[in-house]
Amino acid sequence: MNSPLRARVAAEFLGTALLVAAVVGSGIMAERLSGGNAGLALLANTIATGAALVALILAFTSVSGAHFNPAVSVADAMDGGLPWGDAIAYIVGQCSGGLLGTICAHAMFGLALISPSRHARSGPAELLSEFVAAFGLLCVILGCSRSRSGLTAFAVGSYITAAYWFTASTAFANPAVTIARSLTDTFAGIRPRDVGPFALAQMAGGLAATTLFRWFASN
Repeated sequence: MNSPLRARVAAEFLGTALLVAAVVGSGIMAERLSGGNAGLALLANTIATGAALVALILAFTSVSGAHFNPAVSVADAMDGGLPWGDAIAYIVGQCSGGLLGTICAHAMFGLALISPSRHARSGPAELLSEFVAAFGLLCVILGCSRSRSGLTAFAVGSYITAAYWFTASTAFANPAVTIARSLTDTFAGIRPRDVGPFALAQMAGGLAATTLFRWFASN
């Protein structure tokens, strides 16, 4: 990546905005069309999210590395691939882009631009799910980037598609996306009060995966 920092941060901003728009927008559409069938709504939301991830990672990898996730940026900084100052700028771009994505999704469906969520997502099972989801996501990214970098987009999209279904939390696995989803009182939402514990669990999972792969590399 030889792009200047401002271009890379803009890519992180835009990519995260489009990702959140896909997550929130597909959740709204799924809820409207599923006739109250929560499983069908989740399936539609899952497919749209996984497909969007693959497309966006392919589109933006050459510019910024297509992190779209503070946990990924922190892992890259820990490995020496990204200066810490750049990582902080990435995270600011990701979080602000996520907020724009929620606003954009609401606008496309004629909803109030911001509507704080009332969807409770709390408790040990959900927090463990977020740790596992983020741990697995970072394992996939770190493992693929070292050996099969051209397949990373497909691996990440596949993993998140699966993790929607094998975790109790539906695998947010991303602090920036979690913050953005607190501002939508729709299918994809999360109460603002639940954001902090989710984000901590996600960062802990990312840190654990990064530490593990650093150990792998040293042996």
